[in-house]
Amino acid sequence: MKMTAEALRQRIGQFFFPAVFINDTEENIQETERLIKEYNIGGLTFFHSRASAATNYESKQKIVFNDDSYEKIKALIVRYQKAASTPLLISIDAEWGLAMRIEKTPQYPYAITLGALPETKSELVYEVGKQIGLDLKAAGIQYNLSPLADINNNPNNPVIGYRSFGENKEKVAHFAVEYLKGMSEVGVLGCLKHFPGHGNTNVDSHLGLPVLKETLEELLENELYPFIKGIENNVDSIMIGHLAVPSLNDGKDTSATLSKAVIQDLLRDKLGYDGLVISDALNMHSVSKLYETKGQLEWEAFNAGNDVLCFAENVPEGIEAIYKNTSPDRIFESYERIRKAKEKVGLFSNENFTSGELNFENASKLNLEIAQNCITKIIDNGISDLAVEAQKNNTLAKLSLYKNTENTFFKTLNSELPSPEFAFENLEVSDISSIKKELENFETIIISLFVPKAKPMNNFEINNEVLELLSSLLQSKKCIVYVFGNPYVLPTIQNLKKAFGLIQAYQDFDEFQKTAGIQFLDKISSNGILPVNIDIQ
Repeated sequence: MKMTAEALRQRIGQFFFPAVFINDTEENIQETERLIKEYNIGGLTFFHSRASAATNYESKQKIVFNDDSYEKIKALIVRYQKAASTPLLISIDAEWGLAMRIEKTPQYPYAITLGALPETKSELVYEVGKQIGLDLKAAGIQYNLSPLADINNNPNNPVIGYRSFGENKEKVAHFAVEYLKGMSEVGVLGCLKHFPGHGNTNVDSHLGLPVLKETLEELLENELYPFIKGIENNVDSIMIGHLAVPSLNDGKDTSATLSKAVIQDLLRDKLGYDGLVISDALNMHSVSKLYETKGQLEWEAFNAGNDVLCFAENVPEGIEAIYKNTSPDRIFESYERIRKAKEKVGLFSNENFTSGELNFENASKLNLEIAQNCITKIIDNGISDLAVEAQKNNTLAKLSLYKNTENTFFKTLNSELPSPEFAFENLEVSDISSIKKELENFETIIISLFVPKAKPMNNFEINNEVLELLSSLLQSKKCIVYVFGNPYVLPTIQNLKKAFGLIQAYQDFDEFQKTAGIQFLDKISSNGILPVNIDIQ
């Protein structure tokens, strides 16, 4: 079939998914509308704002939060779809729900929290995928760039960590597939990432190029296992990571996103995958600074085998570069994959692109059930009896770190175990030395640590003074420690082995705090399993 140059360019436009931002100016919005109309782009990838982390490493602009972001994104989607002659496939990275990008929307647990569930409770992961899918559909989004299939087998990984289901390849594969099935059930496309596996790296690919030293045999044995299971279960799409695998590239440190050997030879030919392949964001520094000529990066990514160019920054130049350098057959291949994906989610038969309201109640019920099944006891030397005895003798105190004493965990405990309470919120409003002095009068202390950040940088933003206080209390008191946050925080706390009780509660959601309190008071056994091996000091 012969096609005109213009028709071919229109098809090439479908490969481009530029980034758009909920907090964009009217000028930015009109520029996006122009791209949609003039270049027939295939879709958009939504982010919160131009100041959000993935796009803001130099300027460090302050992120402005809006209570009306959800209404804004719905209105923008309707507006952008009206500008499109071919319906747009709207995508977003919503690993733990719309709340990853949009405030005042339901948030679900991080993947590492879900990874603590017993395998017998995998239906809860399916339900998370389903609920996230319903939330996305309500906003007018058909494509979730999630979940991770990365096996987090490197505790020093700066960017995967809490976003992975853990370090057991079978469990990662099983839970990733369940999450995908949940989304698929409600008509939302999923995406396994970051092929061929970003777990065993210690470089953030937003900033530099991670290098995997594994051979193909080692990758097939471990990193690739969840992707293979995803392919067997007809995953909608696979995202290629910005990471180099020299063993697959004649010893060269070429990013997988730009490597035919990784995409065509390994993913397509060896693993037999014929679904949609999407690049990781092309603005990331591991690849964005490689080429001076505008459009060359987009061409190189397409030529390597990507169908969708995520966060493409040079749309007109990229279209021209692909048009000049490739065959109509190759254009048709990628065009068909994108068309089929759009057809699957009903874009050609549905005039209503947003479907309404979010269900916070369902999210809360699901979060509660997950909490009841994932909280993990690591040390328990009769903590409930110890606390009851100490309370009778007036030697029990409670210490909350990074939340005030009005937290749900303490409120739950106080129904049966009222005792003096102390809190460190931050260095501006709390005095560590006075807290330490007050606690001298008590023998047993229930400590709730609300970990400030999920990422490991700067000890998860825990102040050194707080770490010193914890270390001192663990040596001198009978401490029962509850950690509401990323379990990788545990090795940063010295003398944690000396705790009388250590319970990993993963999230600071009210449902997790309440469940932790009830399990403590009622001596309910914990079903959770640490999803990663952690060396406690």
